[in-house]
Amino acid sequence: FLETTIAPRIKSVMLIILLFQEDKKCFICDSEDPFHDSLNPDSHRIENVVTTFAPNRLKLWWQSENGLENVTIQLNLEAEFHFTHLIMTFKTFRPAAMLIERSSDFGKTWQVYRYFAYDCESSFPGISTGPMKKVDDIICDSRYSDIEPSTEGEVIYRVLDPAFRIEDPYSPRIQSMYAITNLRVKFIKLHTLGDNLLDSRMEIREKYYYAIYDMVVRGNCFCYGHASECAPVDGFNEEVEGMVHGHCMCRHNTKGLNCEQCLDFYHDLPWRPAEGRNSNACKKCNCNGHSSQCHFDMAVYMTTGNTSGGVCDDCQHNTVGRNCEQCKPFYFQHPERDLRDPDVCEPCNCDPAGSQNGGICDRYTDFSTGLIAGQCRCKLFVEGERCDLCKEGFYGLSADDPAGCQSCACNPLGTHPGGNPCDSETGNCYCKRLVTGKQCDHCLPEHWGLSNDMDGCRPCDCDQGGALNNNCSSQSGQCECRPHMFGRQCNQVEPGYYFISLDHYIYEAEEASLGPVINIVERQYTPDRTPSWTGIGFVRVPEGAYLEFYIDNIPYSMEYDILVRYEPQLPDQWEKAVISVSRPGKIPTGSRCGNTVPDDDNQVVSLSPAFKKLKQSNVTFSLVLMPYCKSLDIFTVGGSGEDVVTNSAWETFQRYRCLENSRSVVKTPMTDVCKNIIFSISALLHETALSCQCDPQGSLSSVCDPSGGQCQCRPNVVGRQCDRCAPGTFSFGPSGCRPCECHARGSYNAFCDAETGQCHCFPGVYGRQCDRCLPGFWGFPSCQPCHCNGHADDCSPYTGECLSCRDHTTGNNCERCQAGYYGDPILGSGDHCRPCPCPDGPESGRQFASGCYQDPVTLQVVCVCSVGYIGSRCDECASGFFGSPDEVGGACQPCQCNNNIDTTDPEACDKKTGTCMKCLYHTEGENCHLCKQGYYGSAVQQDCRKCVCNYLGTIREDCEDSENCRCEAATGQCRCLPNVVGQTCDRCAPHTWRLASGAGCEQCGCDPARSLGPACNEFTGQCQCMPGFGGRTCQECQELFWGDPDVECQACDCNPRGIQTPQCDRATGQCICNEGVEGPRCDKCSRGYSGFFPDCVPCHQCFALWDVIISELANRTQQFLDRANALKITGVTGPYQQTLNTLEEKLSEIKTIIAQNPAAEPLKNIGNLFEEADTDTDLSALETDAKSLDHISQQLHLISAGALDSITKYFQMSLEAEERVNASTVHPGSTVELSAQTRQEVEDLINEKEAQFKQCPTASPSLLSNGNKAVTASLSNMSLQTCGTPAGASCAESECGGLNCRTDDGRKKCGGPGCEGLVTVAHNAWQKAMDFDRDILSALAEVEQLSRMVSEAKQRADEAKQNAQAVLLKTNATKEQVDRSNEDLRNLIKQIRDFLMPWQTPSFPVCTRLSILLAQIHLHAALGHCFLWAHVFPSAPVWCS
Repeated sequence: FLETTIAPRIKSVMLIILLFQEDKKCFICDSEDPFHDSLNPDSHRIENVVTTFAPNRLKLWWQSENGLENVTIQLNLEAEFHFTHLIMTFKTFRPAAMLIERSSDFGKTWQVYRYFAYDCESSFPGISTGPMKKVDDIICDSRYSDIEPSTEGEVIYRVLDPAFRIEDPYSPRIQSMYAITNLRVKFIKLHTLGDNLLDSRMEIREKYYYAIYDMVVRGNCFCYGHASECAPVDGFNEEVEGMVHGHCMCRHNTKGLNCEQCLDFYHDLPWRPAEGRNSNACKKCNCNGHSSQCHFDMAVYMTTGNTSGGVCDDCQHNTVGRNCEQCKPFYFQHPERDLRDPDVCEPCNCDPAGSQNGGICDRYTDFSTGLIAGQCRCKLFVEGERCDLCKEGFYGLSADDPAGCQSCACNPLGTHPGGNPCDSETGNCYCKRLVTGKQCDHCLPEHWGLSNDMDGCRPCDCDQGGALNNNCSSQSGQCECRPHMFGRQCNQVEPGYYFISLDHYIYEAEEASLGPVINIVERQYTPDRTPSWTGIGFVRVPEGAYLEFYIDNIPYSMEYDILVRYEPQLPDQWEKAVISVSRPGKIPTGSRCGNTVPDDDNQVVSLSPAFKKLKQSNVTFSLVLMPYCKSLDIFTVGGSGEDVVTNSAWETFQRYRCLENSRSVVKTPMTDVCKNIIFSISALLHETALSCQCDPQGSLSSVCDPSGGQCQCRPNVVGRQCDRCAPGTFSFGPSGCRPCECHARGSYNAFCDAETGQCHCFPGVYGRQCDRCLPGFWGFPSCQPCHCNGHADDCSPYTGECLSCRDHTTGNNCERCQAGYYGDPILGSGDHCRPCPCPDGPESGRQFASGCYQDPVTLQVVCVCSVGYIGSRCDECASGFFGSPDEVGGACQPCQCNNNIDTTDPEACDKKTGTCMKCLYHTEGENCHLCKQGYYGSAVQQDCRKCVCNYLGTIREDCEDSENCRCEAATGQCRCLPNVVGQTCDRCAPHTWRLASGAGCEQCGCDPARSLGPACNEFTGQCQCMPGFGGRTCQECQELFWGDPDVECQACDCNPRGIQTPQCDRATGQCICNEGVEGPRCDKCSRGYSGFFPDCVPCHQCFALWDVIISELANRTQQFLDRANALKITGVTGPYQQTLNTLEEKLSEIKTIIAQNPAAEPLKNIGNLFEEADTDTDLSALETDAKSLDHISQQLHLISAGALDSITKYFQMSLEAEERVNASTVHPGSTVELSAQTRQEVEDLINEKEAQFKQCPTASPSLLSNGNKAVTASLSNMSLQTCGTPAGASCAESECGGLNCRTDDGRKKCGGPGCEGLVTVAHNAWQKAMDFDRDILSALAEVEQLSRMVSEAKQRADEAKQNAQAVLLKTNATKEQVDRSNEDLRNLIKQIRDFLMPWQTPSFPVCTRLSILLAQIHLHAALGHCFLWAHVFPSAPVWCS
């Protein structure tokens, strides 16, 4: 349906302006009725633009309102169409500015296809004018907005520009450009002839309007490939001829106006357009008969691997799932029914209180995942088929509990194993005997340690004395301890504290108030025996005497036993001993001792004897208060006094005899039972542990023995607190006590003063220990006077040796002179000690003798020189010593030569300076402290050794020759060349080789991919190759093969008789031939050799050298001649004829020079001379000249080869270009000739029709149009052949231009790179000809250079000729000298044979004859012994040698 914003239904004036008429014509436009040929020919409705292709199509058109610029034409389609082209043919001028828009949502939104304007920048500012970079770029096009033509001008728009290649036509981007529901054309600006700018009247503007003959919209109904025909949309019944409807007749299970959707219940696959032979039909959903509705889900589709995406909706029969393939919650799939059965799902039978999710069961059976259809899924602590029972160990089934039942939470340690641990209704646990609590998690009082024990807990068993009570922690069992007690049972004391023994409260008799005639008797401890007493000793108590003890430290009021410790010394028992107790006051009635009567404080006992003694007395050393243990609470269960009832602890106490062991001074080791009970008694008495209070000076530590409190005493320290010295010791201090050590023969007893240590000495004895004589005497205890010859006042008290002898005497009795003195110091001799004159005497500063003596015969004093001195007065230095003994203070000292001189040699060192003169053992230096150069080691230890360096691996500067090298003086390390190691530089470093090179070792360079490792043989450099590889570095084929190991290896096929080695060249396969042999297999004689293989005899070496040089020069010169002749024969030689003639002359001259062969005759003479002489000749100069000529010849070959190739190449290219140019211009029927003929025909036609054209002005537009078309067709063909311009392309569109095209700067544009026209071909031919011209000039320059080099070669050949003649003269002289030497040698041999003839008898052995001969004849060294034996004694026996 077409509509326009200006659709006049009234009569209006239509002005037609024609360019070829001067007058204007006006018509009345009547659009009230449709167009009719006869009835209403002036109706110009919008439907007129519909193309009918009728003969009268130019008689009807659509026309807009006069003078109005903003006009819109909109095409409304009944459905979505596929739009491709728009072609509009205008009756008037084409619009100066317009745009085309599209809508794909029935006019809701619009998008611009393209802008058209005569002046894009002013009409549509900001819009790009192209060219397009993407197929959907929006640009402004000016091609269809020109004012010409004035009528039947076209505006053409293609949705997809053919210049762009579309990879995927089904992509959303491309489809969005095709799909339209509405098409709108907006006319923005009219084209005018400019008169409206001069006159603004309305009638001037009304001359201009928009008028369209026809509008062609190309496209098709858009069905995405799912329909083959389209029908009218529902509700449209009007029949219109040729109308294309948009309702697709869908197939492939699709629906919609454009088949853009799948049919209902056909959503198992996503909707897609058909693609080629693939219909992409929609697929029916699979709902197993439980639903008739579904939808497509892309996520499901991707999850199934793009195979199925349909999801069923509104599943029936208690089913759910994408395909209604599962039962609803609370239903399960009957395993024996088909999935499509309406009754396939049955309700679950689960207790909602004990089941998960309110009673949901397994909906289907899957053994791999453990699912069984209908099976209830119980809560965590529920069991049973219906989930209606609590599990063992749980109780209280409840729907509100997420786990179903509560845990009994019975402590497994407090309950009996096996069975349900609690009541399933109440949850009360069944506890063990000593466990309590609902969950059996608490021990009974006075119990602890809930565990797996039979009874569950253990008794606290707190110590009755160490703990406050019998309660303890239920977790750890820790009891409540008294102060300074610890341990779980409070049965241990802290460090620094102790518990008492039963006899702890001891009162020593020595410390009591002593009665009259009572003596204290000290007794010394025996080191290896335990004392049987306490304290320092005893008190001797005679009959009638008394001891009074003061007691003030009883900790606890109770009954105590009084224990008297004594040693009886009477033969009978002590009949009566009275013990009285005096109290400070009355006993309180509430005290434990409140029932004590006065008679209890006065008791009489008898003391039994231990053995018979004569003295009438007893020895007492202590009194002990021991608790009456039986009355303590820990041993009683009732009663009091003698009627007390004891418990089992008392029986244990008695059974282990704990009390008896405590009464004795010498105790046996206490059992643990007794120790534990006594610990409890001590804690009860004191209600705490007692502090050790060890004396800090007398003890080793502040910690004492926890049982009894004995501190660790220092040596000779005693007492529980280590606070006093033991008897027989003194000086109490941090080091303990020192023994008195009183001398038994000088003192009364072994005891001394406790402070000073002074012993009690006998009269006349001296010293603290009573162990010395008085001064001037010796020999304790029988003291004698000292005997010192009047030279000392005192002597040793033990040996009598005199001390501090005077008058230069010495000896036990000062009976001889000191060293350095002589004489007789014995008392009564009349002599004394005098100094030795060696030379100046002691204390003079010049005394160098250890002593002297007076010769009894001569009475002369003889000096006994010290070491290092000689002379009658010891005033000279001995050999090996130096110094200044003639000066005061001077002395001789050993020469500091580190034992590297002969000390008996007087000249080994300088006696004045000490400089070492004759160093031994390869040492040197001022003190012989260095090893000589070339030696290393320790000169001080006489260990200088010769440097041993490998000459090949050592730096040359360090070696004088192969045997003498320098090294590091301390270690002997030689300085090595690069990559050489070892102390003697005798081996290559790892991964290197070739020590023999003398320049260091080289890297192995083993191929990492083809060798077994980076190491190689250090002598040959051969790497260890993998199988199939060879060569030194494993980069080649294996041995006896050649080629590229990565491609193919071939065997070396060498003739074994003509090769040096079986291995051929690894790259080319060329065998390595012996000298004189050649060929790939080394199986024929090479040039310069004669004979038959393998017996190849070399020609003379001069022949070989000159033959190679001359052959190369002749071959290359012939090549130059051949190439020059070829160049002469080829075309295009006119401009270079003179140059080529000059080149030919020079080449002829070169050929003549070589043909003359100036060295031929001398070479022949030289060869004959060398066949006569058998001596080597120095031909170094000739070889140098030959090498130089060879180098020149190689350069000549390279230059000439390059020049000739270039000339040939470019000449051939020039001929081809010339042929193509001739074909396009000269040959009959050429393109240029055809173009000229066409042009002439066009001109003739124009001339012929010119008059007719002027006579028929009304028909001129049509004729002009036809003429233009004919000319255009002819010129298009000519432009294609000449410039390579495609048919129908404008100058702006074609890169090759055209016949009348010009560039922006005005130059003609025809042809160019990539074009195939004649202009491009001719230009390329001209360019190649120019290149050939330059190459010819370059080649001539190279030939000129070649000519100069040949002249230089001729000059060098003449010089070589002269050198060869000089060599000939030298060779003749050498030959004569050799002949003379041979003659002299023959004469000498003859004389020797004649001389030996008389001794050719058996009596003269060969060896004897030879010795006689050698005694008489002196032979020159050059003859050699082998020469003698070979000529004189050809049959001499072997034993003579």
